[in-house]
Amino acid sequence: QVQLVESGGGSVLAGDSLRLSCAASGRTFSSYAMGWFRQAPGKEREIVATIRRSSGSTYYGNSVKGRFTISRDNAKNTVYLQMNSLKPEDTAVYYCAPKFLYDSTWGPWGQGTQVTVSS
Repeated sequence: QVQLVESGGGSVLAGDSLRLSCAASGRTFSSYAMGWFRQAPGKEREIVATIRRSSGSTYYGNSVKGRFTISRDNAKNTVYLQMNSLKPEDTAVYYCAPKFLYDSTWGPWGQGTQVTVSS
């Protein structure tokens, strides 16, 4: 099993930046992909960004491309999400999750961290 703890959320103004962190424990961190997801009130959870386990190749949702950067530090068992040029529509609870090799779904999920962007 993997335990996840997200941190770094907060309330900011449009145009500001935040960096989210997700610390993982329980399994070899470098052996699985990691992703950031978000869920706004009344909306479904959506993918924000993912990073593969070894190559470090990344994927971004269209709404965050060019503004957000996902990275990982396997020595610290941590994945990051640098969020720049934040917009009010980025307001959501942000979650991190692993995707294990041969699994088709993401999970388990952390408790999430709230990001609120005001105009």
